[in-house]
Amino acid sequence: MSDEADLSRRHFLTVATSVAGGVGVVLAATPFVASFRPSARAQALGGPVQVDISKVDAGAMVRVIWRGQPVWVLRRTPDMMQRLESVPVASLKDPNSDESDQPEYAKNATRAVKTDILVVVGNCTHLGCAPIERFDVAPADLGPDWVGGFFCPCHGSRFDLAGRVMAGSPAPTNLPIPPYRFVGDNLVLIGDDTGASA
Repeated sequence: MSDEADLSRRHFLTVATSVAGGVGVVLAATPFVASFRPSARAQALGGPVQVDISKVDAGAMVRVIWRGQPVWVLRRTPDMMQRLESVPVASLKDPNSDESDQPEYAKNATRAVKTDILVVVGNCTHLGCAPIERFDVAPADLGPDWVGGFFCPCHGSRFDLAGRVMAGSPAPTNLPIPPYRFVGDNLVLIGDDTGASA
């Protein structure tokens, strides 16, 4: 066998061994790298949940689960915002959200970082039932002063379009606002509010 053929064979074996070793490293590292991502169980227990709102039309709401709780993300229309502003302060139990559970940056009239996007935990603060959205105005069953919001069918608690509890409702406080922040214009990260108040 000539020196030239021997050198060619060594080069081939070196390249083949390097490629096989590289493939082995990638295959061995893949599960390790994948383990850094939080599992669905970890997300349900408290890991942040991302919600893409780019396809949520005005007046529509999406539901996600965070920490085992339903979280609603509502894109309020300009009409909904006007109706929200028309709610008399005297008709609210906690108009300034002094007794309710929300981050400081959501302690305002719209209870939101961006006024048209409401992010709220969908559990009634009375006994934990799930309120339903009732965005219609003055329906027969809710009366002529109803300007839209959320209604709990279990015991009749009423909440406005910012999740503020109406006076006369059995619910003691407003619907909770979870910690959240925007990652870009159309991505909401629920469960992480790092830098949200900045």
